[in-house]
Amino acid sequence: MPLSFLDITVLSPPSDASANADLQYNISTASAEWVSAGGGGQVSGYTSGGVGLNTIDKFPFSSNGNATDVGDLSQSRYAVAGQSSSTSGYTSGGYPGPLNTIDKFPFSTNSNATDVGDLTQTRQRPAGQSSTENGYTSGGFAPAVPGPTNTIDKFPFSSDSNASDVGDLSQSRYDTVGQSSSSSGYSSGGNAPPLYVNTIDKFPFSADANATDVGDLTVIRNQSAGQSSSINGYTSGGFAPPPVNTIDKFPFAADSNATDVGDLTQTRRLAAGQSSAENGYTSGGYAPPTVNTIDKFPFASNANASDVGDLTQIRYYPAGQQG
Repeated sequence: MPLSFLDITVLSPPSDASANADLQYNISTASAEWVSAGGGGQVSGYTSGGVGLNTIDKFPFSSNGNATDVGDLSQSRYAVAGQSSSTSGYTSGGYPGPLNTIDKFPFSTNSNATDVGDLTQTRQRPAGQSSTENGYTSGGFAPAVPGPTNTIDKFPFSSDSNASDVGDLSQSRYDTVGQSSSSSGYSSGGNAPPLYVNTIDKFPFSADANATDVGDLTVIRNQSAGQSSSINGYTSGGFAPPPVNTIDKFPFAADSNATDVGDLTQTRRLAAGQSSAENGYTSGGYAPPTVNTIDKFPFASNANASDVGDLTQIRYYPAGQQG
């Protein structure tokens, strides 16, 4: 059952991302993270943006290690969505603005991102999904609405181009997170004022169509991170309230509810999510305080996450990519 958000307080961004910032709970914001076509990245995870930051961090999948700063977004921004093709990472939307910018950066070299297109709406706090051919940005908070939007945007990986509106989520909401199978995009949880929700939406990659409600998370929450294996979607951390460390898993093969399969090393929200072929990662976020932790949990078994490294900066509201 949805929970009213009118009686709860959630995170409002301070003027900077200082670890010592005295954060007050005011209005809900989030980022969302995803994986390219449900298979995970092969080499590295990326964490891009965050409050007051344009930094693109990269950390290895082959070993446990700290991230390195490998480039910059075209502008500092947060509350963004992330997408991944086989060759490039994308960061779309965000705040301040809000923005409709679609940034692209290469996986083959350490380089800055370039602005390659626009979403159909300026928006912040959306979710991101990726097929083998296209990036998707779903939901978010759009001033033109005004308020939460249910729009699903699609933009091509084969060319630098603007996005097109290809469908709607089952609810207008923001602070939702994204997962991707080989055939479908998923948006889980979020904030659909006046309610927080545990909804798992699914929409097809093969056709432009609306999403359908196919299941529920174990708890109502928003501001989580999303990860994807080849067979399951994962939703980690978030704000229920209170902040949680729960790792939920739901199957791609059947429309079904999620199950609780483990815990992050910290209760936190507003983190980025990344996926290799074998593991899910949750990086950064707000515990409190703001952290630079990189957590890793296995796809092969249901288990708790372990702390395997640090980002170059403490940050929250970033996007996640993998390549």
